[in-house]
Amino acid sequence: MTSTEEQLPTDRQPTTRLMAMPADTNAAGDIFGGWIMSQVDIAGSVAALRRAGSRVVTVAVNEFQFHKPVFVGDLISCYANVTRVGNTSITVFVEVFAERLRDRGQCTKVTEATLTYVAVDQQRQPKTVDPL
Repeated sequence: MTSTEEQLPTDRQPTTRLMAMPADTNAAGDIFGGWIMSQVDIAGSVAALRRAGSRVVTVAVNEFQFHKPVFVGDLISCYANVTRVGNTSITVFVEVFAERLRDRGQCTKVTEATLTYVAVDQQRQPKTVDPL
């Protein structure tokens, strides 16, 4: 990882931020990967919803990489950016950073993922995303 991956991005605000809790652990006592995946999907959907201006549904997890573990007490920040807009789909890149509060706030990028969402109407049918 580069030095920029060892600190929170300063040029943007996190889409979501929360603390990893004991209830989120796996059998080994680390934070369960599925919990992190859920947080990534939430952050990605926020970015997609903002861009679509309507409800969105997750249709694909294109790529998911776990770089480092997350521990109880880490403050997790998810940064989501729209990277592609299609006719009805929106692709979002999400980076997850962990602030190790027990280690004087040491920060590291722990996960990154790319997900695709589809904008849907009231009947849950795909709808066109307005181009910018």
